[in-house]
Amino acid sequence: MDSIDIGLAVTGGLLVLVVLGMRVAFAAGLAGMVGLIWIFWSKKGYAPDDFGWALTVAAKTAGQVPHSKVSSQALSLIPTFILIGYLAYYAGLTRALFEAAKRWIAWVPGGLAVSTVFASAGFAAVSGASVATSAVFARIAIPEMLKIGYDKRFAAGVVAAGGTLASLIPPSAILVIYAIIVEQDVGKLLLAGFIPGAFSAVVYGLLIVGLALTIKGFGPPVRGFTWRERLVVLPSALPIVLVVVTIIFFVYNPFGGDAWGTPTEGGAIGAFIVFLIAVWRGMRWTELKDALLETAKLSVMIFTIIWGVLIYVRFLGFADLPGAFADWITSLTLSPMLILICILLAYAILGMFMDAIGMLLLTLPVVYPAVMALNGGEFVSAADSAFGMSGPMCAIWFGILVVKMAEFCLITPPIGLNCFVVAGVRPDISVQDVFRGVTPFFIADGITIALLVAFPAIVLWLPGLV
Repeated sequence: MDSIDIGLAVTGGLLVLVVLGMRVAFAAGLAGMVGLIWIFWSKKGYAPDDFGWALTVAAKTAGQVPHSKVSSQALSLIPTFILIGYLAYYAGLTRALFEAAKRWIAWVPGGLAVSTVFASAGFAAVSGASVATSAVFARIAIPEMLKIGYDKRFAAGVVAAGGTLASLIPPSAILVIYAIIVEQDVGKLLLAGFIPGAFSAVVYGLLIVGLALTIKGFGPPVRGFTWRERLVVLPSALPIVLVVVTIIFFVYNPFGGDAWGTPTEGGAIGAFIVFLIAVWRGMRWTELKDALLETAKLSVMIFTIIWGVLIYVRFLGFADLPGAFADWITSLTLSPMLILICILLAYAILGMFMDAIGMLLLTLPVVYPAVMALNGGEFVSAADSAFGMSGPMCAIWFGILVVKMAEFCLITPPIGLNCFVVAGVRPDISVQDVFRGVTPFFIADGITIALLVAFPAIVLWLPGLV
Protein backbone atom coordinates (compact mmCIF):
# COMPACT_ATOMS: atom_id res chain seq x y z
CA MET A 1 0.00 0.00 0.00
CA ASP A 2 1.24 3.50 -0.79
CA SER A 3 1.01 6.40 1.67
CA ILE A 4 -2.35 7.62 0.32
CA ASP A 5 -3.92 4.19 0.82
CA ILE A 6 -2.52 4.05 4.35
CA GLY A 7 -3.97 7.50 5.02
CA LEU A 8 -7.41 6.47 3.81
CA ALA A 9 -7.34 3.21 5.78
CA VAL A 10 -6.33 4.91 9.05
CA THR A 11 -8.91 7.68 8.52
CA GLY A 12 -11.60 5.05 8.00
CA GLY A 13 -10.51 3.33 11.20
CA LEU A 14 -10.69 6.67 13.04
CA LEU A 15 -14.27 7.25 11.89
CA VAL A 16 -15.23 3.75 13.06
CA LEU A 17 -13.75 4.43 16.50
CA VAL A 18 -15.68 7.72 16.77
CA VAL A 19 -18.96 6.11 15.69
CA LEU A 20 -18.41 3.34 18.26
CA GLY A 21 -18.26 6.00 20.96
CA MET A 22 -14.55 6.48 21.68
CA ARG A 23 -13.66 10.05 22.68
CA VAL A 24 -12.30 12.07 19.74
CA ALA A 25 -9.07 12.92 21.56
CA PHE A 26 -8.16 9.29 22.23
CA ALA A 27 -9.45 7.98 18.89
CA ALA A 28 -7.43 10.56 16.97
CA GLY A 29 -4.30 10.01 19.05
CA LEU A 30 -4.53 6.23 18.63
CA ALA A 31 -5.21 6.47 14.89
CA GLY A 32 -2.37 8.93 14.42
CA MET A 33 0.09 6.73 16.31
CA VAL A 34 -0.92 3.60 14.39
CA GLY A 35 -0.70 5.54 11.12
CA LEU A 36 2.79 6.84 11.90
CA ILE A 37 4.03 3.35 12.75
CA TRP A 38 2.46 2.00 9.56
CA ILE A 39 3.98 4.76 7.38
CA PHE A 40 7.49 4.36 8.79
CA TRP A 41 7.38 0.56 8.74
CA SER A 42 6.20 0.58 5.12
CA LYS A 43 9.32 2.55 4.17
CA LYS A 44 11.39 -0.42 5.39
CA GLY A 45 9.33 -2.90 3.38
CA TYR A 46 7.56 -4.29 6.50
CA ALA A 47 10.68 -6.16 7.59
CA PRO A 48 9.97 -7.72 11.03
CA ASP A 49 13.31 -6.52 12.41
CA ASP A 50 12.46 -2.92 11.54
CA PHE A 51 9.13 -2.77 13.42
CA GLY A 52 10.89 -1.64 16.60
CA TRP A 53 12.61 1.14 14.67
CA ALA A 54 9.27 2.27 13.18
CA LEU A 55 7.68 2.25 16.65
CA THR A 56 10.52 4.32 18.11
CA VAL A 57 10.44 6.94 15.34
CA ALA A 58 6.62 7.15 15.51
CA ALA A 59 6.72 7.63 19.29
CA LYS A 60 9.32 10.41 19.00
CA THR A 61 7.34 12.11 16.24
CA ALA A 62 4.07 11.94 18.19
CA GLY A 63 5.80 12.95 21.43
CA GLN A 64 6.88 16.28 19.96
CA VAL A 65 3.30 17.35 19.28
CA PRO A 66 1.99 18.27 22.77
CA HIS A 67 4.78 20.72 23.58
CA SER A 68 5.58 22.11 20.13
CA LYS A 69 1.97 22.90 19.24
CA VAL A 70 0.17 23.56 22.52
CA SER A 71 2.92 25.87 23.77
CA SER A 72 1.77 28.30 21.07
CA GLN A 73 1.07 31.73 22.54
CA ALA A 74 -2.19 31.98 20.62
CA LEU A 75 -3.65 28.97 22.48
CA SER A 76 -3.27 30.80 25.80
CA LEU A 77 -6.26 32.83 24.63
CA ILE A 78 -8.54 29.89 25.30
CA PRO A 79 -8.31 29.67 29.12
CA THR A 80 -8.43 33.46 29.50
CA PHE A 81 -11.58 33.74 27.38
CA ILE A 82 -13.24 30.89 29.27
CA LEU A 83 -12.23 32.44 32.61
CA ILE A 84 -13.86 35.75 31.60
CA GLY A 85 -17.17 33.95 31.11
CA TYR A 86 -17.12 32.06 34.41
CA LEU A 87 -16.04 35.13 36.40
CA ALA A 88 -18.84 37.14 34.76
CA TYR A 89 -21.33 34.48 35.82
CA TYR A 90 -20.16 34.32 39.43
CA ALA A 91 -20.04 38.12 39.57
CA GLY A 92 -23.75 38.25 38.74
CA LEU A 93 -23.17 40.05 35.44
CA THR A 94 -25.10 37.40 33.53
CA ARG A 95 -28.29 37.84 35.52
CA ALA A 96 -27.97 41.62 35.22
CA LEU A 97 -27.59 41.30 31.46
CA PHE A 98 -30.67 39.07 31.21
CA GLU A 99 -32.70 41.46 33.35
CA ALA A 100 -31.71 44.41 31.16
CA ALA A 101 -32.62 42.50 27.99
CA LYS A 102 -35.95 41.48 29.50
CA ARG A 103 -36.95 45.02 30.45
CA TRP A 104 -35.98 46.47 27.07
CA ILE A 105 -37.01 43.71 24.63
CA ALA A 106 -39.62 41.45 26.28
CA TRP A 107 -42.57 43.63 25.15
CA VAL A 108 -42.37 42.17 21.59
CA PRO A 109 -44.21 38.90 20.70
CA GLY A 110 -42.12 36.06 22.10
CA GLY A 111 -40.21 38.76 23.96
CA LEU A 112 -38.75 36.72 26.80
CA ALA A 113 -37.28 34.18 24.37
CA VAL A 114 -35.91 37.03 22.23
CA SER A 115 -34.43 38.57 25.38
CA THR A 116 -32.74 35.27 26.15
CA VAL A 117 -31.16 35.17 22.69
CA PHE A 118 -29.80 38.70 22.92
CA ALA A 119 -28.64 38.25 26.51
CA SER A 120 -26.84 35.08 25.34
CA ALA A 121 -25.21 37.11 22.56
CA GLY A 122 -24.12 39.71 25.12
CA PHE A 123 -22.68 37.05 27.41
CA ALA A 124 -20.98 35.44 24.40
CA ALA A 125 -19.06 38.70 24.00
CA VAL A 126 -17.24 37.96 27.26
CA SER A 127 -17.26 34.16 27.14
CA GLY A 128 -15.51 31.98 24.61
CA ALA A 129 -17.46 28.80 25.40
CA SER A 130 -20.87 27.80 24.03
CA VAL A 131 -21.26 25.14 26.70
CA ALA A 132 -20.79 27.69 29.49
CA THR A 133 -23.32 30.06 27.89
CA SER A 134 -25.97 27.34 27.64
CA ALA A 135 -25.37 26.18 31.23
CA VAL A 136 -25.66 29.71 32.61
CA PHE A 137 -28.89 30.63 30.83
CA ALA A 138 -30.48 27.26 31.54
CA ARG A 139 -30.38 28.33 35.20
CA ILE A 140 -31.50 31.92 34.61
CA ALA A 141 -33.83 32.10 31.60
CA ILE A 142 -35.75 28.79 31.56
CA PRO A 143 -37.50 29.37 34.94
CA GLU A 144 -38.57 32.85 33.77
CA MET A 145 -40.02 31.50 30.52
CA LEU A 146 -41.82 28.61 32.21
CA LYS A 147 -43.32 31.02 34.74
CA ILE A 148 -45.26 32.91 32.06
CA GLY A 149 -46.40 29.84 30.13
CA TYR A 150 -43.73 28.94 27.57
CA ASP A 151 -43.62 25.33 26.43
CA LYS A 152 -40.70 23.75 28.29
CA ARG A 153 -39.31 22.18 25.14
CA PHE A 154 -39.15 25.48 23.29
CA ALA A 155 -37.74 27.29 26.34
CA ALA A 156 -34.93 24.74 26.52
CA GLY A 157 -34.40 24.97 22.76
CA VAL A 158 -34.00 28.75 22.93
CA VAL A 159 -31.28 28.43 25.56
CA ALA A 160 -29.44 25.65 23.69
CA ALA A 161 -29.56 27.58 20.40
CA GLY A 162 -28.64 30.89 22.05
CA GLY A 163 -25.57 29.26 23.57
CA THR A 164 -24.19 28.50 20.10
CA LEU A 165 -23.65 32.23 19.50
CA ALA A 166 -20.49 32.04 21.64
CA SER A 167 -18.84 30.09 18.82
CA LEU A 168 -18.86 33.12 16.52
CA ILE A 169 -19.02 36.23 18.70
CA PRO A 170 -15.52 37.04 19.98
CA PRO A 171 -13.89 35.99 22.17
CA SER A 172 -14.38 32.55 20.60
CA ALA A 173 -12.30 29.50 21.49
CA ILE A 174 -13.26 27.73 18.25
CA LEU A 175 -12.16 30.68 16.09
CA VAL A 176 -8.82 30.67 17.89
CA ILE A 177 -8.41 26.95 17.20
CA TYR A 178 -9.29 27.46 13.52
CA ALA A 179 -6.75 30.28 13.23
CA ILE A 180 -4.00 28.11 14.71
CA ILE A 181 -4.76 25.10 12.49
CA VAL A 182 -4.78 27.10 9.24
CA GLU A 183 -2.07 29.55 10.41
CA GLN A 184 -4.12 32.72 9.93
CA ASP A 185 -4.27 35.96 11.89
CA VAL A 186 -6.20 35.39 15.13
CA GLY A 187 -7.13 39.05 15.53
CA LYS A 188 -8.70 39.37 12.07
CA LEU A 189 -10.68 36.15 12.52
CA LEU A 190 -12.02 37.28 15.88
CA LEU A 191 -12.99 40.62 14.36
CA ALA A 192 -14.70 38.84 11.44
CA GLY A 193 -16.97 36.97 13.87
CA PHE A 194 -18.71 40.07 15.25
CA ILE A 195 -21.17 40.86 12.45
CA PRO A 196 -22.05 37.21 11.56
CA GLY A 197 -22.57 36.49 15.28
CA ALA A 198 -24.85 39.49 15.73
CA PHE A 199 -26.58 38.62 12.45
CA SER A 200 -27.26 35.09 13.74
CA ALA A 201 -28.81 36.53 16.90
CA VAL A 202 -31.08 38.80 14.84
CA VAL A 203 -32.22 35.87 12.67
CA TYR A 204 -33.00 33.85 15.81
CA GLY A 205 -34.98 36.78 17.20
CA LEU A 206 -36.98 37.25 14.00
CA LEU A 207 -37.77 33.52 13.95
CA ILE A 208 -39.13 33.68 17.50
CA VAL A 209 -41.24 36.76 16.74
CA GLY A 210 -42.62 35.06 13.62
CA LEU A 211 -43.61 31.96 15.61
CA ALA A 212 -45.25 34.10 18.28
CA LEU A 213 -47.27 35.99 15.68
CA THR A 214 -48.48 32.85 13.88
CA ILE A 215 -49.12 30.47 16.80
CA LYS A 216 -51.77 31.51 19.30
CA GLY A 217 -50.58 31.64 22.90
CA PHE A 218 -46.97 31.11 21.87
CA GLY A 219 -44.52 33.27 23.78
CA PRO A 220 -46.71 35.94 25.40
CA PRO A 221 -45.04 39.36 25.55
CA VAL A 222 -44.00 40.81 28.91
CA ARG A 223 -45.15 44.39 29.39
CA GLY A 224 -45.45 46.84 32.25
CA PHE A 225 -41.86 48.05 32.65
CA THR A 226 -41.59 51.81 32.96
CA TRP A 227 -38.82 53.84 31.37
CA ARG A 228 -37.37 54.44 34.82
CA GLU A 229 -37.19 50.67 35.47
CA ARG A 230 -35.48 50.18 32.12
CA LEU A 231 -32.90 52.89 32.73
CA VAL A 232 -32.15 51.80 36.30
CA VAL A 233 -31.04 48.33 35.20
CA LEU A 234 -28.55 49.55 32.58
CA PRO A 235 -25.62 50.39 34.92
CA SER A 236 -25.50 46.81 36.23
CA ALA A 237 -25.08 45.50 32.66
CA LEU A 238 -22.51 48.10 31.56
CA PRO A 239 -19.45 46.22 32.92
CA ILE A 240 -19.84 43.67 30.12
CA VAL A 241 -19.77 46.49 27.57
CA LEU A 242 -16.67 47.86 29.30
CA VAL A 243 -14.85 44.53 29.01
CA VAL A 244 -15.74 44.11 25.33
CA VAL A 245 -14.69 47.66 24.41
CA THR A 246 -11.43 47.30 26.36
CA ILE A 247 -10.46 44.11 24.52
CA ILE A 248 -11.38 45.58 21.11
CA PHE A 249 -9.45 48.81 21.71
CA PHE A 250 -6.42 46.97 23.06
CA VAL A 251 -6.20 44.48 20.20
CA TYR A 252 -7.34 46.58 17.22
CA ASN A 253 -6.43 50.18 18.18
CA PRO A 254 -9.32 52.02 16.46
CA PHE A 255 -7.32 55.28 16.53
CA GLY A 256 -4.91 53.96 13.92
CA GLY A 257 -1.34 52.77 14.11
CA ASP A 258 0.00 49.60 15.66
CA ALA A 259 -2.11 47.52 18.02
CA TRP A 260 -1.59 48.18 21.72
CA GLY A 261 -1.11 44.46 22.37
CA THR A 262 -1.75 40.92 21.22
CA PRO A 263 -5.11 39.11 21.49
CA THR A 264 -3.57 37.02 24.29
CA GLU A 265 -2.75 40.15 26.28
CA GLY A 266 -6.20 41.54 25.52
CA GLY A 267 -7.83 38.37 26.88
CA ALA A 268 -5.70 38.54 30.04
CA ILE A 269 -6.63 42.19 30.61
CA GLY A 270 -10.31 41.37 30.05
CA ALA A 271 -10.12 38.57 32.62
CA PHE A 272 -8.44 40.89 35.12
CA ILE A 273 -11.11 43.56 34.65
CA VAL A 274 -13.92 41.04 35.17
CA PHE A 275 -12.09 39.73 38.25
CA LEU A 276 -11.97 43.24 39.74
CA ILE A 277 -15.67 43.74 38.98
CA ALA A 278 -16.48 40.38 40.56
CA VAL A 279 -14.54 41.25 43.72
CA TRP A 280 -16.23 44.66 43.88
CA ARG A 281 -19.64 42.98 43.60
CA GLY A 282 -18.83 40.71 46.54
CA MET A 283 -17.59 37.48 44.98
CA ARG A 284 -16.48 35.03 47.71
CA TRP A 285 -13.45 32.74 47.71
CA THR A 286 -15.70 29.72 47.10
CA GLU A 287 -17.12 31.31 43.95
CA LEU A 288 -13.65 32.28 42.71
CA LYS A 289 -12.45 28.73 43.28
CA ASP A 290 -15.44 27.35 41.36
CA ALA A 291 -14.75 29.73 38.46
CA LEU A 292 -11.09 28.67 38.32
CA LEU A 293 -11.95 24.97 38.54
CA GLU A 294 -14.59 25.17 35.80
CA THR A 295 -12.14 27.09 33.60
CA ALA A 296 -9.46 24.47 34.20
CA LYS A 297 -11.82 21.57 33.44
CA LEU A 298 -13.04 23.04 30.15
CA SER A 299 -9.53 24.16 29.10
CA VAL A 300 -8.06 20.72 29.81
CA MET A 301 -10.83 19.09 27.78
CA ILE A 302 -10.11 21.35 24.80
CA PHE A 303 -6.34 20.95 25.06
CA THR A 304 -6.64 17.16 25.31
CA ILE A 305 -8.64 17.09 22.09
CA ILE A 306 -6.02 19.30 20.45
CA TRP A 307 -3.17 17.00 21.56
CA GLY A 308 -4.85 13.86 20.25
CA VAL A 309 -5.94 15.36 16.95
CA LEU A 310 -2.58 16.99 16.22
CA ILE A 311 -0.90 13.57 16.40
CA TYR A 312 -3.35 12.44 13.72
CA VAL A 313 -2.66 15.63 11.74
CA ARG A 314 1.08 14.91 11.90
CA PHE A 315 0.37 11.49 10.39
CA LEU A 316 -1.74 13.09 7.62
CA GLY A 317 1.27 15.18 6.66
CA PHE A 318 3.42 12.07 6.19
CA ALA A 319 0.61 10.36 4.24
CA ASP A 320 0.14 13.47 2.01
CA LEU A 321 -3.62 13.05 2.22
CA PRO A 322 -4.38 16.82 2.30
CA GLY A 323 -2.52 17.37 -0.97
CA ALA A 324 -4.20 14.42 -2.65
CA PHE A 325 -7.64 15.62 -1.52
CA ALA A 326 -6.94 19.15 -2.78
CA ASP A 327 -5.86 17.80 -6.17
CA TRP A 328 -9.02 15.70 -6.40
CA ILE A 329 -11.28 18.63 -5.45
CA THR A 330 -9.73 20.94 -8.05
CA SER A 331 -10.02 18.25 -10.73
CA LEU A 332 -13.82 18.11 -10.41
CA THR A 333 -15.81 19.69 -13.23
CA LEU A 334 -18.45 21.13 -10.88
CA SER A 335 -18.54 24.85 -10.11
CA PRO A 336 -16.42 25.92 -7.10
CA MET A 337 -19.47 27.30 -5.30
CA LEU A 338 -21.37 24.01 -5.67
CA ILE A 339 -18.36 22.10 -4.31
CA LEU A 340 -18.19 24.49 -1.34
CA ILE A 341 -21.89 23.93 -0.61
CA CYS A 342 -21.34 20.16 -0.72
CA ILE A 343 -18.46 20.55 1.77
CA LEU A 344 -20.70 22.53 4.13
CA LEU A 345 -23.43 19.89 3.84
CA ALA A 346 -20.84 17.23 4.66
CA TYR A 347 -19.98 19.21 7.82
CA ALA A 348 -23.67 19.23 8.77
CA ILE A 349 -23.80 15.43 8.50
CA LEU A 350 -20.46 14.84 10.22
CA GLY A 351 -21.49 17.14 13.06
CA MET A 352 -24.32 14.79 13.94
CA PHE A 353 -21.74 12.29 15.18
CA MET A 354 -18.83 14.43 16.44
CA ASP A 355 -18.33 17.38 18.75
CA ALA A 356 -17.57 20.73 17.11
CA ILE A 357 -13.94 21.16 18.13
CA GLY A 358 -12.98 17.59 17.28
CA MET A 359 -14.74 17.82 13.93
CA LEU A 360 -12.85 20.96 12.90
CA LEU A 361 -9.52 19.66 14.13
CA LEU A 362 -9.93 16.40 12.22
CA THR A 363 -11.19 17.83 8.94
CA LEU A 364 -9.50 21.20 8.45
CA PRO A 365 -6.00 19.83 7.70
CA VAL A 366 -7.54 18.11 4.67
CA VAL A 367 -10.46 20.38 3.72
CA TYR A 368 -8.82 23.80 4.15
CA PRO A 369 -6.07 23.26 1.52
CA ALA A 370 -8.73 21.97 -0.87
CA VAL A 371 -10.93 25.06 -0.45
CA MET A 372 -7.94 27.38 -0.86
CA ALA A 373 -6.92 25.53 -4.02
CA LEU A 374 -10.50 25.79 -5.25
CA ASN A 375 -10.32 29.59 -4.86
CA GLY A 376 -6.99 29.75 -6.71
CA GLY A 377 -4.40 29.31 -3.97
CA GLU A 378 -3.13 30.99 -0.80
CA PHE A 379 -1.82 34.09 -2.63
CA VAL A 380 -4.41 34.55 -5.36
CA SER A 381 -5.76 38.05 -5.97
CA ALA A 382 -9.47 38.83 -5.79
CA ALA A 383 -9.60 39.40 -9.55
CA ASP A 384 -8.21 35.96 -10.37
CA SER A 385 -10.05 33.97 -7.68
CA ALA A 386 -13.05 31.67 -7.99
CA PHE A 387 -14.99 33.19 -5.08
CA GLY A 388 -14.16 36.83 -5.81
CA MET A 389 -11.79 37.35 -2.87
CA SER A 390 -8.08 37.12 -2.20
CA GLY A 391 -6.48 34.11 -0.55
CA PRO A 392 -6.27 35.63 2.97
CA MET A 393 -9.85 36.88 2.78
CA CYS A 394 -11.04 33.47 1.57
CA ALA A 395 -9.36 31.89 4.61
CA ILE A 396 -11.31 34.25 6.91
CA TRP A 397 -14.61 33.75 5.05
CA PHE A 398 -14.30 29.97 5.04
CA GLY A 399 -13.35 30.06 8.73
CA ILE A 400 -16.55 31.85 9.67
CA LEU A 401 -18.58 29.42 7.54
CA VAL A 402 -17.12 26.29 9.14
CA VAL A 403 -17.42 27.76 12.65
CA LYS A 404 -21.06 28.55 11.89
CA MET A 405 -21.44 24.92 10.84
CA ALA A 406 -19.82 23.97 14.15
CA GLU A 407 -22.50 26.08 15.88
CA PHE A 408 -25.13 24.12 13.97
CA CYS A 409 -23.58 20.85 15.15
CA LEU A 410 -23.88 21.90 18.80
CA ILE A 411 -27.67 21.43 18.61
CA THR A 412 -28.06 18.56 16.12
CA PRO A 413 -28.96 15.08 17.38
CA PRO A 414 -27.73 12.63 18.48
CA ILE A 415 -24.77 14.32 20.26
CA GLY A 416 -25.61 18.04 20.20
CA LEU A 417 -23.52 19.07 23.20
CA ASN A 418 -25.52 22.17 24.13
CA CYS A 419 -28.71 20.11 24.32
CA PHE A 420 -27.11 17.68 26.76
CA VAL A 421 -25.82 20.57 28.86
CA VAL A 422 -29.29 22.15 29.13
CA ALA A 423 -30.84 18.79 30.01
CA GLY A 424 -28.13 18.25 32.61
CA VAL A 425 -28.80 21.58 34.29
CA ARG A 426 -32.60 21.05 34.13
CA PRO A 427 -33.35 17.43 35.16
CA ASP A 428 -37.08 18.08 34.61
CA ILE A 429 -36.43 18.49 30.86
CA SER A 430 -35.23 15.45 28.92
CA VAL A 431 -32.63 15.55 26.15
CA GLN A 432 -35.33 14.50 23.68
CA ASP A 433 -37.40 17.53 24.72
CA VAL A 434 -34.44 19.85 24.14
CA PHE A 435 -33.79 18.39 20.67
CA ARG A 436 -37.46 18.94 19.79
CA GLY A 437 -37.24 22.51 21.07
CA VAL A 438 -34.25 23.44 18.90
CA THR A 439 -35.83 22.16 15.67
CA PRO A 440 -37.07 25.61 14.49
CA PHE A 441 -33.56 27.00 14.87
CA PHE A 442 -32.28 24.62 12.20
CA ILE A 443 -34.23 26.75 9.73
CA ALA A 444 -32.74 29.96 11.13
CA ASP A 445 -29.21 28.56 10.89
CA GLY A 446 -29.83 27.39 7.33
CA ILE A 447 -30.94 30.91 6.35
CA THR A 448 -27.93 32.48 8.06
CA ILE A 449 -25.43 30.16 6.39
CA ALA A 450 -27.04 30.72 2.98
CA LEU A 451 -26.78 34.50 3.40
CA LEU A 452 -23.15 34.32 4.56
CA VAL A 453 -22.31 32.27 1.46
CA ALA A 454 -24.26 34.54 -0.88
CA PHE A 455 -23.01 37.82 0.63
CA PRO A 456 -19.39 37.42 1.83
CA ALA A 457 -19.25 41.13 2.69
CA ILE A 458 -21.21 40.34 5.87
CA VAL A 459 -18.09 38.49 7.03
CA LEU A 460 -15.31 40.45 5.35
CA TRP A 461 -16.30 44.08 5.88
CA LEU A 462 -14.83 44.49 9.38
CA PRO A 463 -11.56 42.60 8.85
CA GLY A 464 -11.19 44.45 5.56
CA LEU A 465 -10.92 47.70 7.54
CA VAL A 466 -7.89 46.47 9.51
